[in-house]
Amino acid sequence: MTGLRSWLVRRLLLGAGQTVAVVLLVFALTEALPGDAAVALAGDQPDPARIAAVRETLHLDRPAHERLAQWAGGLLHGDLGTSLTSGRPVGSYLADGFGPTLLLAAPTLLLLVPVAVGLGVLAARYEGRRPDRVISAVTLGVYAVPEFALGVLLVALFALRLGWLPPTALGHGTDLLAHPAVLVLPVLVLLSRPVCSLTRLIRAGMIDALASPYVAQARRYAVPGARIRYAHALPNGLAPAAQQLARTVDWLLCGVIVVEALFAVPGLGTVLMNAVAERDVPVIQGLAVVFGLTAVVLNLGADLVTHRLAPRTEVAA
Repeated sequence: MTGLRSWLVRRLLLGAGQTVAVVLLVFALTEALPGDAAVALAGDQPDPARIAAVRETLHLDRPAHERLAQWAGGLLHGDLGTSLTSGRPVGSYLADGFGPTLLLAAPTLLLLVPVAVGLGVLAARYEGRRPDRVISAVTLGVYAVPEFALGVLLVALFALRLGWLPPTALGHGTDLLAHPAVLVLPVLVLLSRPVCSLTRLIRAGMIDALASPYVAQARRYAVPGARIRYAHALPNGLAPAAQQLARTVDWLLCGVIVVEALFAVPGLGTVLMNAVAERDVPVIQGLAVVFGLTAVVLNLGADLVTHRLAPRTEVAA
């Protein structure tokens, strides 16, 4: 127990350091963005006095270290800042975009885990035989198709040619739950590549576990094959997949920009794209910090799951 506690303390300290690095990096990158927010907000043909007034109102005339200190202090109190273009709190942008993003992420994850585990276990059980070859070939082929290309193909087939599903979410607003058919094609696109990578990781992990000495010893003691596969080999096969699953969850929750743009879903990725187009620096900073912290927390959770499933394996996030 002491070893687990010391390991957890080290991971929490590392997570705290990563959080500080995320805040500093986000501020530095937004400072390096080309253009001047004051000029963009002052109008089409602004005079120097108007630009100076906007810069003073937005505190852009202050030194960078002072603005960093003020922004970081606000973050400690849960204040992500205020939009330069609309005057709305950045938190309201997060609230608006999180709902549609969650509606895409939740069904994707609900389908991803059982499908990937089932296919990975099936391929490992029949290693080298026809089921394994079929699963490996299909997952490799699907993974090679870019999301944008797959989305276009699905829209052309199921929306334009067959007319079974709507091509985009245009006209449905943010209440996508009332129109579940809108979610089918985006979820299929989001599911395609993660299920392939997780399946192959679980397959490889189970094959290694089934070839290990402790499994051979269990077979010598006549332990049932199902118990060997699911009680001993599967946890070790899931350990490396936990890291990939954490990255997938982070990718889904932090706005899948390509898929949201293709299907006109007003999620966090769309919010971020609009903020970049308008050079709305506080919104960009707030979203980037939330995305970074989400990645840190998910990787910490994945490390803990990996440590519990395979304590002998030290996997860095």
